[in-house]
Amino acid sequence: HFNTCRTVLSLPPIINGAHSAITLKTRNVFIECTATDLTKANIVLNTMVAMFSEYCENKFEVEPVEVVSYDGSTAIYPDLSCYKMEVSLSDIVGPIGISLDEMQVISLLNKMQLQAELCSSNGEPCISVYVPPTRSDVLHARDLAEDVAIAYGYNNVPKSKPKSMTIGGRQPLNRFSDKIRAEVARAGYMEVLTFVLTSHEENFDMLNRTDDGNKAVIIANPRTSEFEVVRSSLMSCLLKTLKHNIDHPRPIKIFEVGDVVSLDTSRDVGASNNRRLAALYCNSNSGFEEIMGLVDRIVKIVSAPHINFGQTYYVPSSEPEFFTKRQCKIVMSDGKQVGYFGIVHAEVLRKFGIPDPCTFVEIDIEALL
Repeated sequence: HFNTCRTVLSLPPIINGAHSAITLKTRNVFIECTATDLTKANIVLNTMVAMFSEYCENKFEVEPVEVVSYDGSTAIYPDLSCYKMEVSLSDIVGPIGISLDEMQVISLLNKMQLQAELCSSNGEPCISVYVPPTRSDVLHARDLAEDVAIAYGYNNVPKSKPKSMTIGGRQPLNRFSDKIRAEVARAGYMEVLTFVLTSHEENFDMLNRTDDGNKAVIIANPRTSEFEVVRSSLMSCLLKTLKHNIDHPRPIKIFEVGDVVSLDTSRDVGASNNRRLAALYCNSNSGFEEIMGLVDRIVKIVSAPHINFGQTYYVPSSEPEFFTKRQCKIVMSDGKQVGYFGIVHAEVLRKFGIPDPCTFVEIDIEALL
């Protein structure tokens, strides 16, 4: 509710768009920004206000607004103050590979509309840069180096050979993944590509799994309910793909080679990626033997000597997403599990809206490399 005396019911142009639309006769503009993140809201608000201020009667002059929060605290917006960065000369010219003094760098920064001046930090000369509110992209000394390089001219930077000559190449895991893809495709399966992010319900509840809080990486402020967590299995992705293509003729044979993410306290980011292969077979019958044949083929072409081909190759498992006594796990000779497969439980199929029986396999291909 903005001003009932002038018949403006709401600020968003949903029901009063024509009444409050900006025209050539508009003289007063109120800019409002709504977001789920205060920092991003400030960036958008400052940029919009700064751009509109150029066309004000008094150029670059805006009126502030006092915002009262739910807890009673107040703040004045927009906050158009500049923030100050102090960087050394080497942090700017070093990554570029050019030789300039402080005054030359200051001149180039001023050319890029960044106010800079010479200062001193701990007795050492440095450059003080005042970043305006319209340059939200400047966060680090590397951003200042990029502006200096643009002002100096990329073509003017002298070419030089690297100190250490290296030859680029594909990662062994990616090369191995492509070979796995080709082999599964030759078995008659069609590859699909799905989102790494999924909903919490699809990753756990719809697969009859329980979340103990230590299995999936949760996304802060997800864009939609479908992108709440990072997938910890490829199963929900293939089942969802099958659901949207359920009208295709049977059998439906699809697979995906992709990464899943799990919590890992040993990593500096708290999580680790794991490359996996998943395949799904859907027909009027379960097709358990089809998936078992695919697993046998993969193991044989990999020829991994550390995998036991004896009686311990298939070990009974008790995964909740499969029927009991209709599932197996794949283990190495040292007892480490590298995958599992089985007939998908009817309750899981019902939750995904799939009427036909399916068999699914998921293998950790990093363990086979």
